[in-house]
Amino acid sequence: MSNHKVWFITGAGRGLGVELTKAALAAGHTVVATGRNSAKVAAALGAHPNLLCLKLDVTRLDEAQAAVAAAVARFGRIDVLVNNAGNFYAGFFEELNPEQVRSQLETLLFGPMNVTRAVLPTMRGQRAGLLLNISSTAGITGGMFCS
Repeated sequence: MSNHKVWFITGAGRGLGVELTKAALAAGHTVVATGRNSAKVAAALGAHPNLLCLKLDVTRLDEAQAAVAAAVARFGRIDVLVNNAGNFYAGFFEELNPEQVRSQLETLLFGPMNVTRAVLPTMRGQRAGLLLNISSTAGITGGMFCS
């Protein structure tokens, strides 16, 4: 792989996703920045010639496949996938409703699987690529009020 990479970053509308995108752009890379609301992603990042902002709800495999196809159509490849999208519901287990628990699992577990599943054929075809999955210490160590 050359020094110039095409990054595909999920959850790029705020927090770590914004910072990762800005750092990759500042380093001279191209970035496909995604989020459930592409306008919010674009507003958080501003305009840049090496930036493509796309709508992507990671819980939807069809949206992941469409976003990857758009990225490859525009830039020809994807070198780095950063699975960063996340959500969090805090509370005692009995206070969290089933929809909240399902939403968290869909986003934090199945979301990265969906996006990785969509990107892997491109990376296999390139015979190169890097997958980065961002997680939380909450997945390793339980905290008070955090089921």
